[in-house]
Amino acid sequence: MDWLEDVIHYLTDQGLQITTAESCTAGLVVSELVSVPGSGQAIDCGLAVYSPEAKNRYLGVPYEAMSRDGLTSEATSRAMALGALNNSAANLAIANTGIAGPSPGDDGTPVGTVCLAWAFRHEGRVYVTSETQCLSGERNDVRLTAAHQSLSRIPDLHRRVCDGTISPL
Repeated sequence: MDWLEDVIHYLTDQGLQITTAESCTAGLVVSELVSVPGSGQAIDCGLAVYSPEAKNRYLGVPYEAMSRDGLTSEATSRAMALGALNNSAANLAIANTGIAGPSPGDDGTPVGTVCLAWAFRHEGRVYVTSETQCLSGERNDVRLTAAHQSLSRIPDLHRRVCDGTISPL
């Protein structure tokens, strides 16, 4: 996976250290990162926060917000990313929440719906961006694709933070 090595090189070259708040991928983002030798210097920590209680306890995502916006929402993924960033030494947080399958969410959210968020700490300010993707495949295909999407987008999103295309909070 040359692209994953490229991501690790980008992280280390830019002085980025990552933390994750993973729901539907349940630690797969960090697992993919550590498959590359030498990646440890770019990782602070990773949290698998599957339940609403864990999202609240470890990330400070309010129950009211999860209830209002839904567990699978960009708002929830953004709150997760901010919680991970604020509770770590990292300057980059990746968060995800979604429905990997085999059944749709309790609220009817289709299988393959994944909300990804990235939070950056850059020059004393915080930047957050998010997106929703509709992924196809079996449960573990959706999880792996979501993990890869969240990692592969880092260089582009970081450049957009640095050049001001993404506005700070």
